[in-house]
Amino acid sequence: MIVLDEQAVHLMVAMHRIVRHLRRTAMSTSMHPTQFIALLVIAREQPVRIGTIANRVPCSQPTATTTVAVLESSGLVRRRADSLDGRATAVELTELGAETVAHMRADATEALTTILANLTPEDRAKVLEAGEILYRVADDL
Repeated sequence: MIVLDEQAVHLMVAMHRIVRHLRRTAMSTSMHPTQFIALLVIAREQPVRIGTIANRVPCSQPTATTTVAVLESSGLVRRRADSLDGRATAVELTELGAETVAHMRADATEALTTILANLTPEDRAKVLEAGEILYRVADDL
């Protein structure tokens, strides 16, 4: 299947507009988007090395290191020796970090429910299915 220029542009513009809307509404916090994504990566894959966080966000390793330091100083994550390689550092959520992720997920659910409320049940199902596919695509970046 070939993606038409217009379809590609519509998809890109729609994703940017939705993300901007979400940042301005319920999911808007004082947390930088890189910190937000990193915290979710840590929650999903913990314990996780900083290099893996950099690959998943994606960002540079120094940016991931700085991001983890900010999250750690906020009490959301902690570093510990990696169980497979004592020279490496693994990152995991603290109790406050787990609570924060739960709130972020609830806010995301509420915000997206509002956005998708005007769609038919069939279109809503298609959008949510596309979201799962795009999530896998993003993991492969």
